[in-house]
Amino acid sequence: MSKRIVSDLELKGKRVLIRVDFNVPMKEGKITDDTRVRAALPTIEYVLNHGGKAIVFSHLGRVKSEEDLAKNDLAPVAKHLEELLGKKVTFINATRGKELEDAVSKLQDGEILMFQNTRYEDLDGKKESKNDPELGAYWASLGDVFVNDAFGTAHRAHASNVGIASNVKESAAGFLLEKEIKYIGGAVDNPVHPYVAILGGAKVSDKIGVISELINKADKILIGGGMMFTFLKALGNNIGKSLCEDDKLDLAKELLEKAAGKIVLPVDAVCAKEFADVPGVVKSVSDLAEDDMGLDIGPKTLELFADALKDAKTVVWNGPMGVFEMKNYEAGTIGVCQAIAHLTGANTIVGGGDSVAAVEKLGYADKFSHVSTGGGASLEYLEGKTLPGIACISEK
Repeated sequence: MSKRIVSDLELKGKRVLIRVDFNVPMKEGKITDDTRVRAALPTIEYVLNHGGKAIVFSHLGRVKSEEDLAKNDLAPVAKHLEELLGKKVTFINATRGKELEDAVSKLQDGEILMFQNTRYEDLDGKKESKNDPELGAYWASLGDVFVNDAFGTAHRAHASNVGIASNVKESAAGFLLEKEIKYIGGAVDNPVHPYVAILGGAKVSDKIGVISELINKADKILIGGGMMFTFLKALGNNIGKSLCEDDKLDLAKELLEKAAGKIVLPVDAVCAKEFADVPGVVKSVSDLAEDDMGLDIGPKTLELFADALKDAKTVVWNGPMGVFEMKNYEAGTIGVCQAIAHLTGANTIVGGGDSVAAVEKLGYADKFSHVSTGGGASLEYLEGKTLPGIACISEK
């Protein structure tokens, strides 16, 4: 896919609409993790340094009621952006109207303004989320060119991405979106083999599309997390009180048959009698008792997975191997993270909230080729689906 990048645009003197993903975690009006804000800086700084007039906007949280407006106010994020840029950011507490239009018309080359949460428009008929044509056209009228740098919402057709792109002459991907296209798009369209995928998380149902797609492309698919027990039960194992989607057993069996040996399942698990952060007992997956609950992959599985990874040239990891937030059940996720981080000459990609959190918590983010900024978007991209937020960008 050869999409236009922000560096392909003539920016001087242009009003540049930049859709960023500042959907950051907040507590009492303070940002608790600014990774997404920092990730957008290269694109914003490029526009400012090349004489563009930057008009930055994002969604934050979901807005369903009046109470949601106050807790999802983007003003504190604009303040933080100002600190990171070391440059004044004019914040407009509106998503449309005279105040916003006047502020845009007064912008000088190299100046930046940010307007209020795009989802404030959802209060009245979900205009942002349902890609209201009038809203997309209005936002497009505020700028000359559009740069989409929000991968986190690329799997949704909203007024702030598809709506704007349909109404401007020129659109391009920001540097962050370019990286997602290069790495995840590369793993989908042209992976270097051996290609190993590692999938975790609770539910098989969340990953059906990805597994079906990977069966045709990957050389091995390693499965951990709560979803492993649906597969293990489908093979006739007693899984005790472990998490299981009984309505997906036939599907799991079907996927295993279709994969013809590509799917690698755990051979042991760390079990407890209850869902609590207490020391667990390692058991073979064929030895679980009726009252056992598997909460992590075991050490032998970790060896098996590390062995499957050792020659890999493309690795995609999505989802933790166990109940990572509990100290007693984090070893599987940590072990997989370390095994991938120590590979040499491999293209390594991590996506999905919990696995990304694990990589960052362990300080391994810089050891991966790419840490994806989108949860649902990276999964849908791996499924080979067309993402509206990427499809709407002009081709080179």
